[in-house]
Amino acid sequence: MTVLFKEFEHIIDEQFRAEQAFLAEYQQGEHTFANPYVKLNPYLIAPLTALIMFKTAEPVGVTVIVNGKEPAGDIRFSFSPATEHTIPVYGLYADYANKVELKLTNGESIVLTIQTEAAPEDVKPVTKITTTPEYFEDNIMFVSPTSAAMTAGYDYKGDVRWYGTLNFAFDIKRVRNGRLLIGTNRLVTPPYHTTGLYEMGMIGKIYKEYRLPSGYHHDQFEMPDGNLLICTQHLPRGTVEDMLVMVDRQTGKIIKTWDYQKVLPTDVAGSGSQDAHDWFHNNAVWYDKRTNSLTLSGRHQDAIINLDFETGELNWIIGDPEGWPQEMVDKYFFKPVGEGDFDWQYEQHACVMLPDGDVMVLDNGHWRAKKKENYVAAKDNFTRGVRYHIDTDKMEIEQVWQYGKERGEEFFSTYISNVEYYGEGHYMVHSGGIGKFDGETCNKPPVQFRGEDEKKVEFRSVTVEIKDDVVKYEMELPANFYRAEKLRLYCAEDVLTFGKGELLGSLGVTEEFSTIPELENGGMVPEKYEAKFGLEADRLIFKALFEKGQMVMVLLEGETTHSYFVPTTKRPFLAMCVGTFMESDERSVEFPISREGITGEYKISLIIDEYKYDTGLTVNL
Repeated sequence: MTVLFKEFEHIIDEQFRAEQAFLAEYQQGEHTFANPYVKLNPYLIAPLTALIMFKTAEPVGVTVIVNGKEPAGDIRFSFSPATEHTIPVYGLYADYANKVELKLTNGESIVLTIQTEAAPEDVKPVTKITTTPEYFEDNIMFVSPTSAAMTAGYDYKGDVRWYGTLNFAFDIKRVRNGRLLIGTNRLVTPPYHTTGLYEMGMIGKIYKEYRLPSGYHHDQFEMPDGNLLICTQHLPRGTVEDMLVMVDRQTGKIIKTWDYQKVLPTDVAGSGSQDAHDWFHNNAVWYDKRTNSLTLSGRHQDAIINLDFETGELNWIIGDPEGWPQEMVDKYFFKPVGEGDFDWQYEQHACVMLPDGDVMVLDNGHWRAKKKENYVAAKDNFTRGVRYHIDTDKMEIEQVWQYGKERGEEFFSTYISNVEYYGEGHYMVHSGGIGKFDGETCNKPPVQFRGEDEKKVEFRSVTVEIKDDVVKYEMELPANFYRAEKLRLYCAEDVLTFGKGELLGSLGVTEEFSTIPELENGGMVPEKYEAKFGLEADRLIFKALFEKGQMVMVLLEGETTHSYFVPTTKRPFLAMCVGTFMESDERSVEFPISREGITGEYKISLIIDEYKYDTGLTVNL
């Protein structure tokens, strides 16, 4: 057998089996307050969480206190009176005999010891943190990686208090039911488009996966009615990151679509990273109820655009007007006013509409010009958080606040990063993509260096909070992180619910290639291709090694034959916003085939150049 095959259980199924097992174990014992049941990492992917369960004869309330290494590090939460107690434990330290105190409202208390394992080396240790426990309290700064690292959360002292072992992607957002929305670890197409979003409790339980036919990237937003805006694309048309959909929260079905190609020219005003494939590069979405509009960041046009929610028509554009058609400049662009400093944003991320209508942006500043001859090198550049006041009647814009310009190249991120608005004068600026190559500040995303060059890259991420123009918090990590999000571990709405999670939405039907060329029989697949297939609940995944431009097809031969063209052309990705899915071998190819629309028993064959090869595999789909 030269082709490997393995079945992969979906994490939702795996977690359900684990849940059934620990619940059965709990039911077999007599677990009282004096003898509680304790399960570390009950849902397999969050090693610094635990679950404590016990029964009491009378209804009593419970307070859990995860003792810090010093009193300021204590994390506590109180639960309502009950007789069946299910107490999630969050904020354990790695490689530590954690003391967890339980106090009942009747005055009883116990202290348990929960020993954890050491964190993997991809949970990056903080290299610098400056704040006070009085300011940061029991908040945790979560970061999601774009270079080799894990999604993790750090307390005021820089200690890791949560990490996840799945390769989560892009933004972390807490929604109104208290759970987290984060990109799945299931790749749809390189370099980082994944199947959709997980809705996950802090304990690590995945309640739902929202799947999209052409996958998810970068950002999501919970609407006032609970439905979800999700950034996506239509892959068969050959462009990426230029569509937005609204997904029904209960069913996962797409109920509304916005296509930016309908309102923007695709070949004008490109940033230094634009190409025809990734012409807009939508990296953020925000719904503004006040104006019933969508605000979207398009990195590769150096533009923040605003669309009417109902019609999808263009309302305005924030950005340097150079290179845009004059009729669009006259109709949609703002004119800078005011006496203070003013700079346009370039290759920006994270557009946030503020309550007063101002727009806050993470201005990466990459190239900081529209024409190549005016590009600003990294050593002379800056990244900043910036707040613009806009007057949509007069079409005027004024820069009213910024942070980061004064720090110059040491705070410069060519890519990723975000801002957060906590209230007037209270902001976060996360410069997550800082890097040096061979000692020089990078002019391109540090994760784009591969092979031997990767060894010469120094990654940094700096997260800053500013209140009334005073820096109150700064954390530095030795990796690149897409976004930072400050959250408390406990949230009253995040109630652990038993039962199996749901796969919602659809991966669609994978496009087939109907023309099969004349072929010679090549026998079994040569070992040099290292071909392997993985079977998931909803996909068949093909992985192998091919040289650039080789002609490759997968054939599924049963009562009917399904044929799929496998791209081997290595596209030069100019925006590697998440590098954690990239294989070290540049010949690696990964191609998923949705199981939708195909049922039955199929023999798998491969076409490679002018030969048809037998894999020796037969699958039931």
